[in-house]
Amino acid sequence: MYKMIFYEDKSGRSPTDEFLDDMQPKVRAKVEKWLEKLEEEGPNLPRPYADIVKGKIRELRIRFSSNYYRFLYFFFGKKIIITHGFLKKTDKIPAGEIDRSKRMMQDYLQRHEGG
Repeated sequence: MYKMIFYEDKSGRSPTDEFLDDMQPKVRAKVEKWLEKLEEEGPNLPRPYADIVKGKIRELRIRFSSNYYRFLYFFFGKKIIITHGFLKKTDKIPAGEIDRSKRMMQDYLQRHEGG
């Protein structure tokens, strides 16, 4: 089993928490179910539910009605660090979302690898 952590910036802000807080209760319940599944399965959660995006960045894919929710994350030992989530509107993940996740990963690693 893995431990899931929502990335927080230096001031304690969590983009994942903020994204979850804006969801309707039914959507959030489904998302939380899949986050738990990811925590149980880790890198063994198969496609189409999870996939590698680029380098160490991976995605959790959740569909609710006609909406596609994506959560980007990376592994840090036995931890899953969720950088952020977003509503996906196109076939490809926008490059800006991948870059944002990479920046968060670099920030997290700089602040936690030494400690």
